[in-house]
Amino acid sequence: MRNDPRSHGLWSASAPPPPPTTSLSGELLVDVAVVGAGFTGCSAALHLAEGGVDVAVLEAEEIGFGGSGRNVGLVNAGMWVMPDDLPGELGEVHGERLLRLLGEAPRAVFDIVERHGIDCEAERQGTLHCAVGEKGLAELRERERQWRARGAPVRLLGAAETEAKVGTAAYAGALLDERAGTIQPLAYARGLARAAIGAGAALFTSSPVVSAADEGGMWILRTPNGTVRARRVVVATDAYAAGVWPEIRCEQVHLPYFNMATPPLGDNLRRSILPERQGAWDTKEILSSFRFDQAGRLVFGSVGALRGGGQAVHRDWGRRALARLFPQLAGIDFEYQWYGKIGMTGNSLPRFHRLAREVVAFSGYNGRGIAPGTVFGRCLADLLLGRIGEDDLPLPVTPVEAAPRRALREAYYEVGAQIAHLAGARF
Repeated sequence: MRNDPRSHGLWSASAPPPPPTTSLSGELLVDVAVVGAGFTGCSAALHLAEGGVDVAVLEAEEIGFGGSGRNVGLVNAGMWVMPDDLPGELGEVHGERLLRLLGEAPRAVFDIVERHGIDCEAERQGTLHCAVGEKGLAELRERERQWRARGAPVRLLGAAETEAKVGTAAYAGALLDERAGTIQPLAYARGLARAAIGAGAALFTSSPVVSAADEGGMWILRTPNGTVRARRVVVATDAYAAGVWPEIRCEQVHLPYFNMATPPLGDNLRRSILPERQGAWDTKEILSSFRFDQAGRLVFGSVGALRGGGQAVHRDWGRRALARLFPQLAGIDFEYQWYGKIGMTGNSLPRFHRLAREVVAFSGYNGRGIAPGTVFGRCLADLLLGRIGEDDLPLPVTPVEAAPRRALREAYYEVGAQIAHLAGARF
């Protein structure tokens, strides 16, 4: 992806090729223009095209270039925020509506994968949120209580069962969420794009929107070599927003996150770590995540940017942390390394915006892009198809508000992660 092995790493090396695309040239007239070809944009385009709408997607780089192609690949239900806190943040109606939608979102992802035959290494074995110490266990116990009160199939595991499922005695327990799973995220983004094109959507890569003008009831979106005229616009750029709608970027604080992948492990090693193939992450403030890919590589990640001095710091920390979790992996190096940006909002919840006349956007996934991005794209399609109104959306319409001290906080996260990882693997 754009000749940088640290942008998409393993996912770029192992994903099936993307569908053939070109950059936009000339002029195109459509009902809806979608800006961004990640999970949200491709899902919106797929559902719009299936609903009979003439839709075009404009992607500045390549399919899945932003957060969609760089993440861990955990298909999780809900958000980081505790379930009971959502009604307080969003109001009772939107809070419970969002919980229902996101609780069912992993199933929506896997249903699309099955329906469209997307080759993305889908695993539906659940995820494990692993407790670090008694504080982490208390957090998971409360999270279990709140989800189970809503009928969710989650279960708190004790230390012994956690050790059996994870392969380490480092954790005091874990919350097993049977709704969840893992995918190869870039492969899924490319598969969504292929499905959207198959349904009739037009998709153009290397086509950044350089200007947008509202003229005579139509939006005129210009790229370096072409123009799209559209009645309505979906902005699906999230943390990688730039150019015409910079306010989406300004309301988010970027948290860097990296992943590193071992070479394929032998059968004995594979059986000793995550034998049921759940994806996992822990309760630490500077968290770690780990899961297997289909070839048996262990993908291990944490907060931090692989640039400058951070590249060596995080790589060395990764070796130490992995060996401390799984001593049988001592001495094993990483075959791939890559990183990206998570867009964090002030309340750790996504936002719905009406940016201008007939211009709508969801943004702020806070590290939960796969399942929410998929169902939010479907929601946008339903809104534009007239199947639902704004009052039926899972989020209220809110104004864009710039994050305070954004640049300072982003520098703090990047430097703070380096300092924490320089200090060593702490469990």
